[in-house]
Amino acid sequence: MNNNKFYVTTPIYYVNAEPHIGHAYTTILADVLARSHRLMGEPTFFLTGTDEHGQKVAQAAARSGVSPKQHADDTVVRFQKLWKQLGITNDDFIRSTEDRHKTVVQKLLQDLYSRGEIYKAEYDGWYCVTCERFFTEKDLIDGKCPEPGCGRTVERITEANYFFRMSNYQDWLISYINDHPKFILPEYRRNETLGFLRRKLNDLCISRPKSRLAWGIELPFDSNFVTYVWFDALVNYISAVGYLEDDTKFRRWWPASCQLIGKDILTTHTVYWPTMLKAAGLEMPETIFAHGWWLAGESKMSKTAGNVVNPMEFAEKYGVDAFRYFLLAEMILGKDAVFSEDAFIRRYNSDLANDLGNLLSRVMKMVSSHCGGVIPQPGESGDDERQLHENVLASASTMARSISDMRIDLGIGAVVGAIREANRYLEKRQPWTLAAQGRKAELDTVLYYAAEVLRIVSGLLYPIMPAKMLELRQTLGITELQPDMNDLQVWGRLQAGLHVGKPVTLFPRVESGERRAADAKVPAATPQARPAAGEGVLLVEYADFEKIQLRTARILAAEKIAGADKLLRLEIELGPEKRQIVAGIALFYNPVDLIGKTIVVVANMKPACIRGVESNGMLLAATGADKKLRLITVDGEIPSGAVVK
Repeated sequence: MNNNKFYVTTPIYYVNAEPHIGHAYTTILADVLARSHRLMGEPTFFLTGTDEHGQKVAQAAARSGVSPKQHADDTVVRFQKLWKQLGITNDDFIRSTEDRHKTVVQKLLQDLYSRGEIYKAEYDGWYCVTCERFFTEKDLIDGKCPEPGCGRTVERITEANYFFRMSNYQDWLISYINDHPKFILPEYRRNETLGFLRRKLNDLCISRPKSRLAWGIELPFDSNFVTYVWFDALVNYISAVGYLEDDTKFRRWWPASCQLIGKDILTTHTVYWPTMLKAAGLEMPETIFAHGWWLAGESKMSKTAGNVVNPMEFAEKYGVDAFRYFLLAEMILGKDAVFSEDAFIRRYNSDLANDLGNLLSRVMKMVSSHCGGVIPQPGESGDDERQLHENVLASASTMARSISDMRIDLGIGAVVGAIREANRYLEKRQPWTLAAQGRKAELDTVLYYAAEVLRIVSGLLYPIMPAKMLELRQTLGITELQPDMNDLQVWGRLQAGLHVGKPVTLFPRVESGERRAADAKVPAATPQARPAAGEGVLLVEYADFEKIQLRTARILAAEKIAGADKLLRLEIELGPEKRQIVAGIALFYNPVDLIGKTIVVVANMKPACIRGVESNGMLLAATGADKKLRLITVDGEIPSGAVVK
């Protein structure tokens, strides 16, 4: 991306209904990117807004018995209120009904029309009201709308309309996408667009007759028509930064660095939008990134199914920062993710309450009790300190890469790994024992190192959880509350002598709905049957075990990870797919001896970052009484990728 500035956009959201988790996710993601780039010292512009024209808005207004403009005015405040509640730091909020936008749309239309890029013709085809798009017969799937997530009934329409000569740019667009691999991300979305472009591209209908739809921006060259809502809406990305109105502002921010969209609007943004820009003689955005959907179980959330998460209610119940954290940590950018309250609570309790909250509580109590409430001066350090130091700085590097690579979940995973490493460090060094034995110099070193981890972690997670991380930094006594990203990759910037605040509970534990339901059904005094497998053994349902996908995999390459005595990086073949995993087997296996072995792996393990290396899976191994570790392999020849039953 352009290092001189960062311009990020969300789609502008329809005002036909209240905001939902999909809107919240895209906007929080944009906010995290914007905050991160600001902390890197880059001039940043973050745009979001609302799409207030079109048939769906007109229909929603009619159902409410108000004008479309009144409906838009009533609904837009819900978005604005939610963004404020979620800590969104957008630099501009554009409404497509604003004069500054309408003026630019009409100027662009007139320019294209005057140059012959727009023409009038009779149209006969199929129309989807929900998507507000025309389709040919061959586009339809089983006679219904082909758009992902739609599939609704279409209606036949014959009418005169105006068309943009989009087909003229098909060959150019294919070449541009192939020559610019970062233009459409993730890669499989780029391939999806290229697949769409294998068919002959039709010209784009950019008008609707007022006799059928009066709510829209009037065509400057024919007052009997309004502008097609998608042509209108896409222009917001340039109208908001001064196109045709403020040349200095426009040259400063355009082209956009990153345009975030949901995968359901891929075609409009990767086919319509670039051809419109090309016809206007404008540069392309650097990256259009299509993320996945939030699912409820196996299904996409929808108002019809009644399974939509209200982000405002959820944030009020569990806290804004915890909500932001879950959305960014849980979804692999580009892929779908499942949302459930119990999944949220499990991650919240594990990552935030247990790991981060426990580390902060331990350190603050020890500093208050044994160091007079002052960050101590560290003394001599040893191998344990070196390992902790290296691990934490590796997580900082991973987080920095994850921002530019659009893999924020991996960055978060690396940071959580560093937090867990710090908790293990405390367990090993046992500062409470050092205090009891009067070993003050060692105690000061241990507490300083743990506090320095908290300083770095608070900065790395600040774009995701700004309020909670500011509170953490205040507790550490740090006066520069907003972190400098450059300082987060340097060890030892925490000043000894800072007076810490009172210990705080940043993330109090919460009970899951499953646990609450179980407690409600079983009285506390009721004796429970002992598990057949033995006391203390957790029994699982078969439905839970079924979720684990065990596959055979062939090891193609193996090597040690620098600075990690126990870890190997393995390249494996999993059927037609190649993956990389990290395994703690270096003390038991020579890398050369592993090549060619067929092992068993958990294939659907969520990706993690271990010592700065991405791991996509987990191998199975066993340890006997002799403490030697042995890989789980298969009996006889079997292809990689086979299901283990």
